[in-house]
Amino acid sequence: MDLKVLTYIIVGVTFAVYIGIAFWARAASTGEFYVAGKGVNPIANGMATAADWMSAASFISMAGLIAFGGYGTSVFLMGWTGGYVLLAMLLAPYLRKFGKFTVPEFIGERYYSKTARIVAVLCLIIASITYVIGQMKGIGVAFSRFLEMSYEWGLYVGMGVVFIYAVLGGMKGITYTQIAQYCVLIFAYTIPAIFISLNLTGMPIPQIGLGSEMTDGSGTYLLDKLDLVVTELGFKEYSTQVMGSKLNMFVYTLSLMIGTAGLPHVIIRFFTVPKVADARSSAGWALVFIAILYTTAPAVGAMARLNLLETIQVGPVGEETGNLVYDERPQWFKNWETTGLLQFEDKNGDGRIQYYNDKNETFATKAESFGWKGNEMVKVDKDIMVLANPEIAGLPNWVIALVVAGGLAAALSTAAGLLLAISSAISHDLLKGVFWTGISEQRELLAGRISMAGAIVLAGYFGLHPPDFAAGTVAIAFGLAASSIFPVLMMGIFNKKVNKTGAIWGMIAGIGVTMAYVFQHKGIFFVPGTAFLGDLEPHWFLGISPNAFGAVGALVNFGVAILVSKVTAEPPEHIQHLVEDIRVPRSVGEAPAH
Repeated sequence: MDLKVLTYIIVGVTFAVYIGIAFWARAASTGEFYVAGKGVNPIANGMATAADWMSAASFISMAGLIAFGGYGTSVFLMGWTGGYVLLAMLLAPYLRKFGKFTVPEFIGERYYSKTARIVAVLCLIIASITYVIGQMKGIGVAFSRFLEMSYEWGLYVGMGVVFIYAVLGGMKGITYTQIAQYCVLIFAYTIPAIFISLNLTGMPIPQIGLGSEMTDGSGTYLLDKLDLVVTELGFKEYSTQVMGSKLNMFVYTLSLMIGTAGLPHVIIRFFTVPKVADARSSAGWALVFIAILYTTAPAVGAMARLNLLETIQVGPVGEETGNLVYDERPQWFKNWETTGLLQFEDKNGDGRIQYYNDKNETFATKAESFGWKGNEMVKVDKDIMVLANPEIAGLPNWVIALVVAGGLAAALSTAAGLLLAISSAISHDLLKGVFWTGISEQRELLAGRISMAGAIVLAGYFGLHPPDFAAGTVAIAFGLAASSIFPVLMMGIFNKKVNKTGAIWGMIAGIGVTMAYVFQHKGIFFVPGTAFLGDLEPHWFLGISPNAFGAVGALVNFGVAILVSKVTAEPPEHIQHLVEDIRVPRSVGEAPAH
């Protein structure tokens, strides 16, 4: 069956399932809209949390990063998974025990201040909107290729689907939709990986195939072969390549870890289970479900890079047969050219594709002797690698169609969770918590749906002008959450002496310094039409990249909050007792009433 028809069928069926679940699980109360009535089974919640967590950045972009960044991009694997463990151990059970719907609500009560609650809402919205932009990039990439739409129309369709099942169902609908989306995305990710691992190494388990011998009879291991291929083209050795300095890699990992632990859309999932013990259990199950994809990603990235290079570089470097004739390029190449995410420019007019690292001075001199006049693959978007990989490897059409359904499931599931976090922050924390405390439940529910619809429109607008590839954009969002939300949550649970003034100025200082650093080095990317300046590495503070700066912002947050608290009045005694009470285990596991 034709690939386009198969894609329409598979994607259409999955979308019908999502929308059907939304109607079946339509929220009838604020409790169902915000926390699914606190009645979700821990295993089901673990699966929904995994889907919420594994966004377009994980499904589409992370393996693309690994494909081009090699060993150094392990910061994403370590940071995101390590941060989830941090969240499960240090924050989630205590926040669930506190018994409130949202993170700003906890901050407002713990720091006995509506101002603190408002600042927390603003930080949450800034981080979440930035995160949603990354999901919108993934949706646009997927639709632009496989449904033969422009990037813009891909966004519009995705916005419409999210609007239907997120606005109608709230957390209840989102939870059960995300269970279905997890099943789709994990099959879509692992099945192509199994096929490709079998083709290259004869090993059906991709995690093992990454370290196995090639099936070409050479006796060469896959990573050794990849190292040889990339260095022949002037790129850095794949298995030793790093992201800047060791300090930058450490800070990058730390920023992703604490950013993970400060993301409200994941934290809110632990309010959907009946008991504190269930929150711990669902965290463990989520980690199991997440590990399936995260342990597969390095193999997918490495194999995708090898397939790409061997397709374009069809012979020894420098020989006439060493480059692919452009007019004889494979169909997958033509397909992705139409999206604008893969672009070729014949700089020397020989009709062949020269793909090499023209920034490597030694190899550039060598390339000049071959008559090459620069890298002719002028654009290879990192975010296409997972989606293009099955096509490059020549897998069946049904596998290719399944991958696009998985990519869309990953992007839509996380987008829905983020939009709910934004919606609850506006309707529950700002409207009911601050400006209109006497609002009825029905009006609050309506306000929640209206604010979510507005957030969808805003996120889609910004998604048309993303500041970076999907995972890079998400890394910025994690840095913003790391510098603002995580420190105030940690101090709120483990330091009873931090007061409202310290918390407020800590959040402002942390997110302020992080945003200033990102804007300085990446340009004002939120304004359409402005220039994207890129990463100006020579001007980085201690060699720390903008995407990693959240950890520095978190240190500023901690420092300012503690210093300000020392020179201002201590928190009231009942607040200090409240902090102690949060950390004391309860046999029943129910949250105390506040």
